[in-house]
Amino acid sequence: MIYQVRHLTTYLYEKPVTFARCALRLNPHEGDGQTVLESDVTLTPRPTKIAEHLGQFGERVVTATIETPHRELKILATSRVTVDRPALPRPLGGEPWESVREQAFASMRLDLGSPAHFLYPTAMTALQPPITQFAEDSFTAGRPIIEAAFDLAARIRAAFAYDPASTEVSTPAIDAFHARRGVCQDFAHIMISGLKGVGLPAAYVSGYLRTVPPPGKPRLEGADATHAWVNLWCGETQGWVGFDPTNALVVAGDHIILAVGRDYADVAPLGGVVLGPGDQEIKVAVDVIPQEQALA
Repeated sequence: MIYQVRHLTTYLYEKPVTFARCALRLNPHEGDGQTVLESDVTLTPRPTKIAEHLGQFGERVVTATIETPHRELKILATSRVTVDRPALPRPLGGEPWESVREQAFASMRLDLGSPAHFLYPTAMTALQPPITQFAEDSFTAGRPIIEAAFDLAARIRAAFAYDPASTEVSTPAIDAFHARRGVCQDFAHIMISGLKGVGLPAAYVSGYLRTVPPPGKPRLEGADATHAWVNLWCGETQGWVGFDPTNALVVAGDHIILAVGRDYADVAPLGGVVLGPGDQEIKVAVDVIPQEQALA
């Protein structure tokens, strides 16, 4: 499937901003079942300086400096991406999870896909006994790892309410866990904390999820969303497998990866600093459209 992605972020400032420096992770990831055909990021006003580099986990990072006074900043990311990520066969299986844990801690690899980078907790996914205990109910002795991880994702989906007003981007996993509510970022952090609590390597993935309108209803422009989910290393044979705890899914053809890191702080799509007084308003519109629909 070839997708066309359009992601427009608009910042509206109460008073003029005289300086802005942005770090943008809006170019899709290459690999893991994806091929990037086209990708571009434009800013209005035009940056004084712009550069691109690879981040610590291989993500493309665009840095832009804007020195023109402005009260509106528009960041438009467009891309075409081929996704060829077939669904896993059912019933879900995999090696016993304890065997995968042993392989992960024994790994001597240091490439970007090594499980060694994703075994240890971070500030946002700290090891917390209540979250570990929650995960242990899925990871019973000898259970196949993919089956167990999907069970954990489904239990998070069932036990937690989706509530955009309940958390912020800085909320640690334990706070969302106790509140039993949050957004995709929080559910991914909770799942990662639980997986690391039982000794398994897990990564945070930022990206997009294609949404399908109800039957007979038109697709609303700008109605798709940025999204977050979890990659779990399932052993040397299986490699990394994605799990979406917000929707209780094993990741397949409807997910488009932007970047992979240890938690949100590693791969935030937008970040930076601005100099200017007053409040700001942020508007986001995302479209993820299969190419054949775009051409129709």
